[in-house]
Amino acid sequence: MDINSRILVAGYKGMVGSAILNCLETKGYQNIIAVSRQELDFAIQADVERFFNETKPEYVFMAAAKVGGINANNLYRADFIYENIQIQNNIIHQSYVHRVKKLLFLGTSCIYPKECYQPIKEQYLLTGELEYTNEPYALAKIAGLKMCESYNIQHKTNFIAVMPTNIYGPNDNFNLETSHVLPALIRKIYLAKLLSENRKSEILRDLAFKDFSDARRCLEKFGIHSEKVEIWGTGKPRREFLWSEDLAEACVFIMENIEFEQLINDKKNIRNTHINIGTGIDISIESLSKMIAGIVGFQGKLKFNPKQPDGTYLKRLDVEKLAALGWRYKTGLKEGIGRLYELYRRGKRIRK
Repeated sequence: MDINSRILVAGYKGMVGSAILNCLETKGYQNIIAVSRQELDFAIQADVERFFNETKPEYVFMAAAKVGGINANNLYRADFIYENIQIQNNIIHQSYVHRVKKLLFLGTSCIYPKECYQPIKEQYLLTGELEYTNEPYALAKIAGLKMCESYNIQHKTNFIAVMPTNIYGPNDNFNLETSHVLPALIRKIYLAKLLSENRKSEILRDLAFKDFSDARRCLEKFGIHSEKVEIWGTGKPRREFLWSEDLAEACVFIMENIEFEQLINDKKNIRNTHINIGTGIDISIESLSKMIAGIVGFQGKLKFNPKQPDGTYLKRLDVEKLAALGWRYKTGLKEGIGRLYELYRRGKRIRK
């Protein structure tokens, strides 16, 4: 890419897309194409075709997707598989039709088998059964990854797929119904702290209620009490987390420096050309919860509910492929959680 290249950031209002947009602007790129969901639904084929005809992007960061935590994935299974397949089919195909120079497709680490050797190497894809709770989303992302790979093989495109670990950071989703584990824990533990300190006005403001009896019912629904916070699962599963701005830097680094041809190991059997992005360091949900409680200053108990699903037990990525290409993360987990908590507490760059 050069400074005046036409660069589309699909999904620029989301956590990852906004981080990529900020990274590009910081590096001085001046011709960025950004469109909101209200302006263009990437799931509608005719509208995406018209958009590509009008804007003619040369490079595409594909961060547009329907995402959510374990609860949302399990509840809205049809929505997750349908919408994600529609979005990626339209963007990838139109990128081919309009001769986009390079596309970067963002997937997810949940594409890997539920019971997978650790750390997870790229070649472990499709070697076992997926985790049931997010299977539709994972299948959609596997299809997108294979679509990029297949277009490269057949049509000589330059589409690169990356598989990030769990991402958190500015513009994160803190909705108690649909958020991922880390922002959900921050909000639940923070609300429990407010409750333990009888700070009712701040709770009402956070939950957007006028009557505290309504707020209390909401808090109880999500296991938030003055003396304890209920957390789904046993607390034993381990997760890896990457600060969103680090992911954005990795994505821009790959777009600037890596070509699909560099990712081929066997020209007769081209597969697993995607790249893991993460820290290579994991933490148990129990330890994560305690870390967040310490940062927030909550003195109550953390009560794990084994009747609720754990999800995949272990999911730590092997990130040596990307390290060999020249990139490693910068932000440690405790530092990142502290930053995100301050953003949440001040009500800045978050989604509820």
